[in-house]
Amino acid sequence: MSKYLLEGQTTERLFFRSIQPSDFDDWLPFYHEPKSTQYWDGLPSDPVEACQLQFDRIFERYENDLGGMNALVLQETGQLVGICGLLVQTVDQMEELEIGYSVLPQFWQQGFAIEAAQKCKEFAFEHHFADSLISIIHVDNVPSQKVALKNGMHLQKTTSYKDNPVHIFRVDRA
Repeated sequence: MSKYLLEGQTTERLFFRSIQPSDFDDWLPFYHEPKSTQYWDGLPSDPVEACQLQFDRIFERYENDLGGMNALVLQETGQLVGICGLLVQTVDQMEELEIGYSVLPQFWQQGFAIEAAQKCKEFAFEHHFADSLISIIHVDNVPSQKVALKNGMHLQKTTSYKDNPVHIFRVDRA
């Protein structure tokens, strides 16, 4: 398991745990909603294939200590709400620690992404993982950009990442 996982951490509404293969069917609706992936080029068009690709990458990250997504579980009901985590990324030939987040469509616009992203930021800085954190967000993905701004990040630059035009939002440790 990666040191970057927030295993067992909680927020007001969420419980963080590692993602399990059994979460696949609960996460699949993310890929059935076209708006979830509308900004990202290069993903398989088949929802099952796209979800499998993401799960393969999650477990590869776990095994290689490259950070990873946590399952965000609603404490009240035990439902999977989304995934969020600290990811080791290479952007413009520089290794960075990213806060990544995605929420299932049925839970959009309820503050879960910012709640989880803020917890990731606090956790990373408390454990001195990095002096600054980024979020890599497609230039057209305004909802995710709003989350980054609410998380105290500022737009640092615009670049290309995995053949997609992206904004790099950054927050420095206080």
